[in-house]
Amino acid sequence: MVKVTAAEVNELRKKTGAGMMDCKKALVEAEGNMDKAIEILRKKGQKIAEKRADRDSSEGAVVAKISDDNTRGILVSLNCETDFVAKNDSYKAMAQEIADAAINTNSKEELLEVSLGNLTVAEKLIEQTGVIGEKIEIGGFEVIEAPFVGSYIHGNKIGALTGLSKAVDNAAEIAKNVSMQVASMGATTLSYKDFDADYVASETEARIAAIEKDNIELGRLGKTLKNVPSYISRAQLTDEVLAKAEADIKAELLAEGKPEQILDRIVPGKLERFISDNTTLDQEQCLLDQNYIMDDKQTVADYVASKNVEVVGFKRVSLA
Repeated sequence: MVKVTAAEVNELRKKTGAGMMDCKKALVEAEGNMDKAIEILRKKGQKIAEKRADRDSSEGAVVAKISDDNTRGILVSLNCETDFVAKNDSYKAMAQEIADAAINTNSKEELLEVSLGNLTVAEKLIEQTGVIGEKIEIGGFEVIEAPFVGSYIHGNKIGALTGLSKAVDNAAEIAKNVSMQVASMGATTLSYKDFDADYVASETEARIAAIEKDNIELGRLGKTLKNVPSYISRAQLTDEVLAKAEADIKAELLAEGKPEQILDRIVPGKLERFISDNTTLDQEQCLLDQNYIMDDKQTVADYVASKNVEVVGFKRVSLA
């Protein structure tokens, strides 16, 4: 049997990240040839990867990389099987290394072909599957380009990128705050103006049906019924709809005996409540129409407008 020195084992360990005993066994099998030992470890990774291909890889680390000029950003999730592995500093460092190398790529497929030393990212993942013993793969990949791009990562589990229309003062803070909103509230589009009319119509029908079904059970239990909205998006609140809502509010207040001279002080608040009750889809899915998490008295659109800038795009990657 070929004798292997501690220095050779340590060198192989540094090159591959494999455990000491795995490195020693690979070197012995390779009769001391470093390149053959690396190939042996890589083949071990391929075998483990094949065996674990159907395993769930819902743990891992989400990382971001922003270009030096802040005009481009990427999000990558490096997925694994257990939280134990995901919390390892070397694992998080590998995720960041992959993101750093991928800053100029445009897709997951391109990312997998990027070189990391003498390996591609795809080969590195297979190698590390052998080292760690878990399925490791690129889960999410997103890229955004804008005059200014900033990011936010929440607990290594959720990441968001925000593109701003220009590099204003405190652009990094603004982009981070909006990215925090994206990470927290999970918007899917910028504004209600982006919605397709057919989608809004089908969602309205489905939501009203769901509330009415809930109300049947609530009524049976003698509990307060949920409000059944007529609309779910600002896209449906035309000038005519809002004018009618305002007229109905005034009529209701007069019927309650409220003096006409004070209606102007009451109606705006009531109308805002009407809009809030009838824009639930926007509040869930539209970033600019959501209440700003750091000040729920304003929307995200209000916040960025106060900073003399616009949000031109956003991306989100989550392990869940």
